[in-house]
Amino acid sequence: MRYSGFRIIREALTGHKGWGPAWRDPAPRPAYDYVIVGGGGHGLATAYYLAKTYAKARIAVLEKGWIGSGNAGRNTTIIRSNYLLDGNEPFYELSMQLWEGLEQEVNYNAMVSQRGILNLCHSDGQRDAYRRRGNAMRLNGVDAELLDRDQVRAMAPFLNFDDARFPIKGGLLQRRAGTARHDAVVWGYARGADRLGVDIIQNCEVTGMRIEGGRIHGLDTTRGFIGAGKVGVAVAGNSSRVMALAGMRLPIESHVLQAFVSEGLKPLIPGVITFGAGHFYVSQSDKGGLVFGGDIDGYNSYAQRGNLPVVEDVCEGGMALMPMIGRARLLRMWGGIMDMSMDGSPIIDRTDIDGLYFNGGWCYGGFKATTGSGLCFAHLLATDSPHPTAAAMRFDRFQKGLMIDEKGVGNQPNLH
Repeated sequence: MRYSGFRIIREALTGHKGWGPAWRDPAPRPAYDYVIVGGGGHGLATAYYLAKTYAKARIAVLEKGWIGSGNAGRNTTIIRSNYLLDGNEPFYELSMQLWEGLEQEVNYNAMVSQRGILNLCHSDGQRDAYRRRGNAMRLNGVDAELLDRDQVRAMAPFLNFDDARFPIKGGLLQRRAGTARHDAVVWGYARGADRLGVDIIQNCEVTGMRIEGGRIHGLDTTRGFIGAGKVGVAVAGNSSRVMALAGMRLPIESHVLQAFVSEGLKPLIPGVITFGAGHFYVSQSDKGGLVFGGDIDGYNSYAQRGNLPVVEDVCEGGMALMPMIGRARLLRMWGGIMDMSMDGSPIIDRTDIDGLYFNGGWCYGGFKATTGSGLCFAHLLATDSPHPTAAAMRFDRFQKGLMIDEKGVGNQPNLH
């Protein structure tokens, strides 16, 4: 079934009796050519592009829970490509271009909204840093505008300009950035992959890896053994746990990142706004709720919940930026498990075990990278060579000293 406006009208007139499941619920086969561990955005996107772009078959996606039960449904929905370094900017711009055509590509309303992102600056030095980043973006063919104080005030007059502890001096704007509906992205990729013959197997946790002679031959799961020609792991905050089954210790730590949604309000926030004097970012959902977040919790954890000190820190940032947020009531909050790499940038690479590939270390950038990550990981699995835009995202960069330290804060995961 292909979704369309005509189909919606037809179903409305016939009592909505013609809708079928968005994807199948198949039993696992004894073996596949490609098995993707992780049924989140990255894993499903990888399976989709393996089947669509690289014409591969006999593909399965294994998810220990249900589709969208992990970080895919626990983020702040921001998509952007306003990066500085050569190891990041081309990749995230590839992702941004894929976002722009995603809904037509998978025939699903992912609610992609290019409402823009504005990074506020609060000092002369920060404005210079944003100017440098904007120029780097333009050198890579990405849109970037440096706004002065008056231009920012015209765009967001509700911000605290006059009596703020950190006065707003301008900002860096990327108009093509914006937001997307997080779980709809997962559902769209799941439906698209299913239509191409990919088996999406839910409630199937990987409990072991069968490795002989330096090569992986399959996976032990809660639904039995599944043979595999190639295995790609894309499990976000559970990366260390799953790769430990292969005897690997990753340069990754797992941390909790909290996010919040307020009660529904009338249209207020024009796009995504980030506070440059603290870690706070905010946008407004199509339902009217303010969606915002800040720093990761300061301790390692696999729990999908946060702690009160971070709640306080995030609220302080929001009050400093826009005091009116103090009148909004908080509707709900949640925590996602972030796979924080040592330099704050991701890893898409082969492992030393033949047939085993890894995709992780996305830190804060996992959702915005969903599209590009899927395409680049599929390219690696299909061709055994890195995609040109992900060539720097290798394991050995930590040995060679070729870190992609976007923030410039060093090799400590909690600082990224």
